[in-house]
Amino acid sequence: MKGTGLPVDLNSILKKLLRGEISLEEAERQLSALNIRRIKDLARIDLNRVCRTGVPEVVFAEGKDPETVAEAAAALAESNGYSLITRVNRAQIARIKKKFGRDFEIEINNRARAVLIRRKGHVFPEQGKVGILAAGTADVPVAEEAALSARVMGCKVFKAYDVGVAGIHRLFEPLERMINEGVSAIVVVAGMEGTLPSIVSGLVDVPVIGVPTSIGYGVGLKGIGALVTMLQSCSPKLAVVNIDNGFGAGVFAASIARRVK
Repeated sequence: MKGTGLPVDLNSILKKLLRGEISLEEAERQLSALNIRRIKDLARIDLNRVCRTGVPEVVFAEGKDPETVAEAAAALAESNGYSLITRVNRAQIARIKKKFGRDFEIEINNRARAVLIRRKGHVFPEQGKVGILAAGTADVPVAEEAALSARVMGCKVFKAYDVGVAGIHRLFEPLERMINEGVSAIVVVAGMEGTLPSIVSGLVDVPVIGVPTSIGYGVGLKGIGALVTMLQSCSPKLAVVNIDNGFGAGVFAASIARRVK
């Protein structure tokens, strides 16, 4: 039903409840069933995840055929007013573009390999501030994924890239700015030996989320070297996510920021 912002099925259930056609218990059962929608027997979309956990359902596109990705993105956008698709390729982007009409805006972030689809007029409620740092320019794609994920969760994002230990003097000005802006958490993305998150955590009084990337020479083992460095940090308030997991880091940081009053 237009103008309500609610899925059609959800509207129907609520109207039946108000008319007395179904009991409260039956309405609860039907609403629970709406949590998952089947997409052509290939995917199940958790439409109400954001209400249940505070984290929106996101389409992870890697390894999936373009039609399945587009169908899942459409189901989410129609229901929630937006959808975020991560790790997309060119074929998937092309299919997504064909899937949506003029009622939706498509934002393509090539560096993050992500697509954000929004119904025109949809606004993410702003709540919380997050900082994103990338050690080197090769780490920027993962940092951009983190930034986009935090923004979808309603956070204002402050970014600074190429501030790694090879030129540590470049770190302090943007870090000071983030603290002055009142960020509640900082995501630090680093490849090679992965030292930067520990340094940042030793300088600030907010939680730091380290993201090891698969950038580096052979002994780094596609990010394992950076991961081990971060896990071995002597800074007690540094949390670490998986290699190249910008999405997880952005969500974690935003979840912290949104709790701050």
